[in-house]
Amino acid sequence: MSAGRFDSLPPYAFPRLRALLNDIEPGMPPINLSLGEPRHPFPPFISEILRAEEADYAKYPPTDGTEELRAAICDWIERRYSSTAAKIAADHNILPLNGTREGLFSVCLAVVPEAKNGQRPAVLMPNPFYQCYAAAAAAAGADAIYVPATQETNFLPDYTAVANDVLARTSAVYLCSPANPQGTTADTFYWQALLNLADKYDFTVLADECYAEIYIDTPPTGALEVAAQEDKLNRLLAFHSLSKRSNLPGLRSGFVAGGKELIARYRKLRSYGGAPSPLPVQKAAAAAWREESHVETNRALYAKKFDDAASVLNGKFGFYRPAGGFYLWLDVGDGETAAAKLWREVGVRVLPGRFLGRDSVEGDRSTNPGTAYIRVALVDTYEQTHEAMERLVSCL
Repeated sequence: MSAGRFDSLPPYAFPRLRALLNDIEPGMPPINLSLGEPRHPFPPFISEILRAEEADYAKYPPTDGTEELRAAICDWIERRYSSTAAKIAADHNILPLNGTREGLFSVCLAVVPEAKNGQRPAVLMPNPFYQCYAAAAAAAGADAIYVPATQETNFLPDYTAVANDVLARTSAVYLCSPANPQGTTADTFYWQALLNLADKYDFTVLADECYAEIYIDTPPTGALEVAAQEDKLNRLLAFHSLSKRSNLPGLRSGFVAGGKELIARYRKLRSYGGAPSPLPVQKAAAAAWREESHVETNRALYAKKFDDAASVLNGKFGFYRPAGGFYLWLDVGDGETAAAKLWREVGVRVLPGRFLGRDSVEGDRSTNPGTAYIRVALVDTYEQTHEAMERLVSCL
């Protein structure tokens, strides 16, 4: 029997990609740039710690995370966002997660009520967006409201333009900065406006900042630092991860930080249904948050690949150098057609932008802000990425 509330969700992006490409033979040795899975080396001390601490796999880990891990996260937040130092406490404002997707999904169960102002609640999110946001809204019994993030809005959603009657029943708003897939970042004024809107309409800002340590020149403004300056931590939950920062997607380790009452509410939910990371993983994660040289090396590798992509693409397909993240968001006219052509002719696997968005009018591809685009993840080696860019240009 169907669960009902999830029936409106389309298949996830990657099953859709397999359905599009699986019957097509790649025309050249494959290069897969469809998945945002970092393939740079992770720091060697991680393996050493996991081996040294392996006996602790025999113990149940604490849902709240170890004191050592919370302290390491708190120290990192204070280094990265110095203005938060007096307002983020390891015991009250931080909760480790078994990867941030777990948190970004289950948090809606904690912050979205059954009704808001006598109406069905709404959860706002960018369009295109990280797909678990829509499932989170459905799980909480809320309407997902897709707000276009297009070139006209600097690839960030304009939440201030949402109708007042929708904002009146809004309980949570997602924002990814640097954005997946476009790589644009929210500045201080954007975060201030969103937090002020949250105060006015009584909702929680869910800041997905999993790409915050992957940037070209300037560290992206953090939601935590703005909320601390504006005394609005009670409106914010910010999510961070080691997956991109430290090239550890398989470690499944991240955290959420924000207002004390929000963290307490979410901690209570996770005490029933959360999946804490094993103790050796928490030990390794604490070391990763305390060490910065591997992160700097990681950023330099991405910068080199963006330099090369800029040279090879030379302005084609609306190329721009994103402020953060590791994706190219290329306008190829029709992303699904281009993805199939790239795979068939030159063996390059990319993700059609439509799979990351929603049609404003069901079945009308032209109303999906991602339809014209492909997302290209610059996660492979420099040599493989360069080869993929050369093939992409020759094919399209």
